[in-house]
Amino acid sequence: MTVTDSIGDLLTRIRNAIRAKQETVEIPSSNVKLRIAKILFDEGFVSRCEELTRGSKKVIKITLKYRENKKNIISNIERVSTPGRHMYVTKNRVPMVLRGFGIAIVSNSSGIMTDNECRKLKIGGEILCKIW
Repeated sequence: MTVTDSIGDLLTRIRNAIRAKQETVEIPSSNVKLRIAKILFDEGFVSRCEELTRGSKKVIKITLKYRENKKNIISNIERVSTPGRHMYVTKNRVPMVLRGFGIAIVSNSSGIMTDNECRKLKIGGEILCKIW
């Protein structure tokens, strides 16, 4: 099966694993998905992410993070840009998700980064997703 929206697939797998209360989720690896997973780790939404080799394929293993009452840290993941609809913003219009309690992941010429990094560097880009 070929996936045309690899970022959407990543977000859906994480969302499904959260709903099933799984501890880990494995996703086929790519540079973009690995960078998004590392941003989720750096921002404290997941407790671990690592790239593993399973046979001849590389996968990203993400360990999800839960509170004491088994409630997940991630409340929602929303895909913004899709292969059929790209959402671009200028440096002045980079969104702030839930007044800073969430993050937007933005792709631009400097790489894939959070909305806070875009504001610091004063650059815009394509909004890939929002997480809170």
